Amino acid sequence: MPPQAAPPIDWDAFADEAIDLLCRFIRIDTSNPPGNEYLACAFLGGLLQAEGIPFDTYDAGGGRVSLRAVLPGDGSKRPFMLLNHTDVVPVEREFWDVDPFAGIVRDGYIWGRGALDMKGLGIAQLMTFLTLRRLGIPLARDVVFFAQADEEAGSEYGMRFILREHPETMDAEYIINEGGGGTTELFGVERPVYSIAVAEKGPLWLRLVAEGMPGHGSVPHDDNALDRLVRALWRIQQWERPLTVAPVLEEYFRRLARAGIYRGDPTPEGLAARAAEDPRIRAMLTNTISTTTARAGIKHNVIPARAEATLDIRLLPGVDPAEFQAELERVIDDPRVRVEPVHVRASDTSPFDTELFRCIEEVIRDFTEDAVVVPGMTLGFTDSAETRNRGIISYGFSGGLTTPEVARGVHGHNERVSIEAFTLNCRMLWEVTLRMCARGPGA
Repeated sequence: MPPQAAPPIDWDAFADEAIDLLCRFIRIDTSNPPGNEYLACAFLGGLLQAEGIPFDTYDAGGGRVSLRAVLPGDGSKRPFMLLNHTDVVPVEREFWDVDPFAGIVRDGYIWGRGALDMKGLGIAQLMTFLTLRRLGIPLARDVVFFAQADEEAGSEYGMRFILREHPETMDAEYIINEGGGGTTELFGVERPVYSIAVAEKGPLWLRLVAEGMPGHGSVPHDDNALDRLVRALWRIQQWERPLTVAPVLEEYFRRLARAGIYRGDPTPEGLAARAAEDPRIRAMLTNTISTTTARAGIKHNVIPARAEATLDIRLLPGVDPAEFQAELERVIDDPRVRVEPVHVRASDTSPFDTELFRCIEEVIRDFTEDAVVVPGMTLGFTDSAETRNRGIISYGFSGGLTTPEVARGVHGHNERVSIEAFTLNCRMLWEVTLRMCARGPGA
């Protein structure tokens, strides 16, 4: 049964309020480390309190605070969660054209750290939440707004803390989070493409440690820790791992090929050939390993006693991290090189044959008629990995359309979002939530 018709909304006033809130939110420096997410929760809590909406906060210590609020439904359907994180990655101010925490509007863009990742989506979710309350929309589901801490550093003080200490707060049938979105161009073809993230790669961050006998550089010997580490890294670089086309990626490339956006052969064989020359496709089809740091030595003429390196490994959904680490240790084939886990997060995949996926598709086409909608996989990690692993259908969805150039601002310099993309995101998120959660007529 279709939802009740919503009262009319003054979309110009809606957009003005959303832009103002995002600028103010960006001005709260929640760089992680240290996070200081309690400042963000004080801001959000003040807005909720002004609307008469109760909320709870969850303090993991050291200012690492998360906030949750609920608009109750009639219980005829299970809860719907708008999930976001309030921390942002640090900045290198000298490379920015503006103050990264000024939260200014310039040249049609809202500038600042978090504009894309992910204070912009967080404010879009908040505006949907506040508008449901203001209009008194009858709800079939509880609508949950959950702003969490520490996503950018692995979620130990955010999602993992919440699931460990307050698991009852994460009850939901569906979650909308970061990880997906719209692009104006893909594979060199200019056409709107929306990727709804139903999966993501899991991080396996490892530290390699080699220890040996120190000595004078003028007398080489066979127990040099740095030599041992270099041999281990060389073996890892020579390790050829198989390509795997997951079902979600089969559908992703099939849809793009039908739309004329992916112009190669979308079969597993064709994708394997393309992956040999395209690093991004290769990253989508295999477990990747990047050497990110290396440290050894104290002086030019001293053989070091210890050498270490870090590996950023991203595993395909369904790959067991312990099994992959065991295989990597077999490849290294040196018991004197110790492999230490630093951060591990495996990830399941959410189905895309669901009511929510179909609803998002319909809303996208209502707003952007020629858009191509695909299920996608996020190469980075989000808190959705934890929720998918608990059987909650979790999608990365943002309704804004972003150019590839602007998208590179995520974790980079001059992060910004166009006013047009941000307001479109707000409108789409409102419509999806309304259709999924409002009570039908006569209910």
